[in-house]
Amino acid sequence: MAVCVAGQDGQFSGGKLKGILEDLGKRYRVSDGRRFRLNQFAPDDTGPFGRDDEEAAGSMLGACVEQMAELQDKLYAQDRWALLLIFQAMDAAGKDSTIKQVMSGINPQGCQVFSFKAPSEGELDHDYLWRVMCCLPERGRIGIFNRSYYEETLVVQVHPEILERQHLPPELVTRNIWKERYEDIGAYERYLSRNGIRILKFFLNVSKGEQKRRFSQRLDQPSKNWKFSAADLRERERWEEYMAAYESTIRHTASPHAPWFVVPADNKWFTRLVVASVVVETMKSMDLRYPRLTPAQRDELERARGELARAGKSGAKRKR
Repeated sequence: MAVCVAGQDGQFSGGKLKGILEDLGKRYRVSDGRRFRLNQFAPDDTGPFGRDDEEAAGSMLGACVEQMAELQDKLYAQDRWALLLIFQAMDAAGKDSTIKQVMSGINPQGCQVFSFKAPSEGELDHDYLWRVMCCLPERGRIGIFNRSYYEETLVVQVHPEILERQHLPPELVTRNIWKERYEDIGAYERYLSRNGIRILKFFLNVSKGEQKRRFSQRLDQPSKNWKFSAADLRERERWEEYMAAYESTIRHTASPHAPWFVVPADNKWFTRLVVASVVVETMKSMDLRYPRLTPAQRDELERARGELARAGKSGAKRKR
């Protein structure tokens, strides 16, 4: 699909579009976390875009949404791969709106979205991966986790008292529990990837200052009042603990088969473009195509074509 997008000075026109989209994913991708440091990624970064390029980025996003729709159709028809998108972030980072905008062109029949809240009493009687296993996408579909099993190394790590409600044998709750959970999650994601599920994990990296601004909007705008919760402010007080948990989690669970993307989230227009470009480039790498018909299937199509043609002729005679 040929797309021409021009920024204020024209630098995004023609052949540069493809290179820009490919580079966005590489810029924020973490597939080996051993040297990862969260402070290497600025929440207000806009990559090759200037502050006046929001319109150009919006046009690029539209092109990505169109491509994604075409690729999803092939993903569904081919029925070999599944794609799992995981979104994690602090409150007000824009997870919901990013999912809504990026997936706006997707056929709902081929996409599933699950939001994981605090586990129920019934779920607490199972291991922490149990409730997500039932929500994995089937082959040919895109699955979206709005929060995920990573809450077990993020919220629970910041609030270790939650472990007391998980009914674990006391001798298993040691100082090594986070290391063990990183190992278990790594093994789980390796298992999924070996069974045809491609995994993309997005941390929407919003700054503390931008979060404050968005919280203020929720308080000041009646249409956003419902989004505000006093609990969000209590969690905000533990910002540094959360950042440490995110850094440790990404460092220990990033891998080539299940990479993290630390996406700047202070500018929503840029966040959405980065996520969309990563999804599109990943789907393009999956060699998606419509199934080739066997000789027997082609013969069947020809017979059906002949039957329709004969039915059309008989119908025309009756009308006379």
